[in-house]
Amino acid sequence: MPSLQFLLTAFVVVIAPGTGVVYTLAIGLGRGRRASVWAALGCTLGIVPHLLAATLGLAAVLHASAVAFNVVKFAGVAYLLWLAWSALQGGGAMRVEPRREDEAGWVTARRGALINILNPKLSIFFLSLLTPFLSGEPATVTRETLLLGGVFMAMTFAVFVLYGLFAATARDWLLASDRAMRWLNRGFAAAFAALAGRLALERA
Repeated sequence: MPSLQFLLTAFVVVIAPGTGVVYTLAIGLGRGRRASVWAALGCTLGIVPHLLAATLGLAAVLHASAVAFNVVKFAGVAYLLWLAWSALQGGGAMRVEPRREDEAGWVTARRGALINILNPKLSIFFLSLLTPFLSGEPATVTRETLLLGGVFMAMTFAVFVLYGLFAATARDWLLASDRAMRWLNRGFAAAFAALAGRLALERA
């Protein structure tokens, strides 16, 4: 069973505002409750490759290879800048609008997954987050890593769903104001652009 210390550490990490939180809030405001759950699911599934990388030792390889790290990093930067741009464009994927055609849930989830997949820091983060809570027994390290990672993912999904539902609840009130919508879209665009800038400055 995961220790209380791990659960508290993971909870603090999960609730901290980041790219996934911003994305889930934007989807909740723009498309409502159902879409926000898909967004939370996508962001959670985007953790899987990084968890596997940490388990298999690939995170250390990524950390050692500046080229591999930068390729993934700048792909992530470009993707976040595209999300920022789409928040400002009429009919853009991230734009908050009162009336719009809904998109398939898997499309919303895929976009959320890519946000995490294209962040190379997550693999290194998982390696550093999980290692202190492992027993140190070589025979059980893989099982323990997957267990702790699974708990982290479950916590991520639950918290992100709550963020999304909160945003969806405020949707009707905010969409009644054209001024509020304008500032929301500018705010989300600025947030994604700032996150892209922060990612661009990250080093392996």
